[in-house]
Amino acid sequence: MAGEIPDGVFIETIWAVEAAYAPDAAERRPAVRAEHLAGIARLLEAGTMVAAGAFTDMSGSLMLLRVADEAEARRLVEADVYHRSGIWASYRVRPFGSVRLG
Repeated sequence: MAGEIPDGVFIETIWAVEAAYAPDAAERRPAVRAEHLAGIARLLEAGTMVAAGAFTDMSGSLMLLRVADEAEARRLVEADVYHRSGIWASYRVRPFGSVRLG
């Protein structure tokens, strides 16, 4: 039937976070980058982080988080050294329907 999800295809709600870099992020980011990446690695190992990376134009970062709700996504962003040190000037969190096989 039209609109049905095919067998073996699932849609998982995860949280997409887009964080915008501060204007001087390129100069200040190197001092805290290792700490930031270590935190990302821990979240990836735990399965909390689905994917993460920076836009190559230095405008910001994108993270996909497997957490229960928006509040938990915000807690993780605000605990990150990039947020605490002002590398990220702002961020937004939105639910994202990730298509999975299984």
